[in-house]
Amino acid sequence: MSMTERNHQELARLLDEARLGAREVSPLTRAHAELSLPDAYAIQAEGIRLRTARGERVVGLKMGLTSEAKRKQMNLDSPVYGVLTDRMQVPAGGVFKLQGTIHPKIEPEIAFRTARALRGRITREEALDACASAMAAMEILDSRYTDFKYFSLPDVVADNSSSSMFVLGATERPPRELDLARLNMSMEVNGAQVQSALSSAISGDPILSVVQLCELLAERGESLPAGSIVLAGAATAAHMLQPGDQVRLTVDGLGTLSVSVAQ
Repeated sequence: MSMTERNHQELARLLDEARLGAREVSPLTRAHAELSLPDAYAIQAEGIRLRTARGERVVGLKMGLTSEAKRKQMNLDSPVYGVLTDRMQVPAGGVFKLQGTIHPKIEPEIAFRTARALRGRITREEALDACASAMAAMEILDSRYTDFKYFSLPDVVADNSSSSMFVLGATERPPRELDLARLNMSMEVNGAQVQSALSSAISGDPILSVVQLCELLAERGESLPAGSIVLAGAATAAHMLQPGDQVRLTVDGLGTLSVSVAQ
């Protein structure tokens, strides 16, 4: 039995209430084995509609499961996307509050800002031409599901691909000025390195995440607007956050950014 628009709305409300109430729910596929990937993106879109109706503004998109390390950690096999809103951004050097989250984790990323719209199947060169700048970034993930482990791809997508918050570095450079696939990335927590990788861990080359994103959007008849922030995906597995953590990411050519974690 296929899902209806009403099912999508009900499940979007369930996840929205879980997020607002900071409480876990069972993965949707436990009660809805028929949940498909197109259903999941419809639930995600409905969830974003609930948020924009409360005054949030969409500012970009994030790619998920772009690195082998991340796919292994989550036992999943292909990239997905989620939506970013203005209220999800934590200023660089700012404070992220754990209150209101369920099991938050942080991961090192590269982000892009688009200067013009992108649609359909595009080349790496077209993606580079359309991106005004690249910057270091960190994404804070938080799944609304019990255990945050081993759920299906449709479950992840319906839950806005486990999005919570994101931090962007202040240094922005044209992507062609960087050897994008060979940037050293090092994330420290309280002065100790917890994760490091080359940026090639992100889709083989972070700009290819933009190419993949446009393909995924095209499958749903959508495009990537000009002025979008795109988080290209994690270079490493995610690190669980604790109160009092000081997290710092350093990326070749893109400087350092940090965030403090409070209760």
